[in-house]
Amino acid sequence: MTNSSQKTAVVTGASSGIGAVYADRLAQRGYNLVLVARREDRLQSVAAAIKSKYSVQVDILCADLSTEDGLSTTEQLLKEKSFDLLVNNAGIARLAPLAHGPLSDSLSQIALNITALTRLTQAILPGMKQRNSGTIINIASVMAFSTLPMGAVYSGTKAFVLSFSQVLQQELSETDVKIQVVLPAATATEVWDNSGVPLSALDPSAVMQTENMVDGALQALDNGEAITYPSVADEGMISRLEEARVAVFAAAQTSQVAPRLISQ
Repeated sequence: MTNSSQKTAVVTGASSGIGAVYADRLAQRGYNLVLVARREDRLQSVAAAIKSKYSVQVDILCADLSTEDGLSTTEQLLKEKSFDLLVNNAGIARLAPLAHGPLSDSLSQIALNITALTRLTQAILPGMKQRNSGTIINIASVMAFSTLPMGAVYSGTKAFVLSFSQVLQQELSETDVKIQVVLPAATATEVWDNSGVPLSALDPSAVMQTENMVDGALQALDNGEAITYPSVADEGMISRLEEARVAVFAAAQTSQVAPRLISQ
């Protein structure tokens, strides 16, 4: 990405963790920023720290993207002004067996991880297509592939983000608008505090530092990666996974029932 103080990035969930690091790194690259989150005091702190280090403009928008008011306000901003980059990072995790978790936990994850991400993408995309320029970074998770018995809704929401991003990549393949989907594994952020699984319960050797995750994801963006697994070293494994997905889809395009499913 080209350094230019004329470019502006919007980062959701920017008051801490992955979002705050993205804000710092994009400012370092010369982007002006609009930081979106629900905690105004934390947003002010992040904005002040960035402005003390970099010569960029930093605006904040205090909005709870799990609410209609917060989401519609942010949507309107994305529709009315021109932005060069959107980081759809806002999200929550509530990890518990579905039968024992409150419905409110399921609905809040869907609202933030799916509905907000979809609406903000749809708000900003027409302008990017018209200008034939822009980048959207969607933060998913390796839990999109998870079979862990505690994250049915969370994993489902992140699987949506992955599929949503992959289809958008195809829709935009003839344009200069880029979609990157990032699938981190366990990352040392505050998301664990209210998830039902404390960070301390995880193997420290399996938890990536937030700065390293974001730096790796941005390097992948620079390298042209559309689907990024920051902690997976074997590129061949990633390629084989994608090739298998495409092959299974192709194999499914037939009117014939699979032989194994035909009674003898």
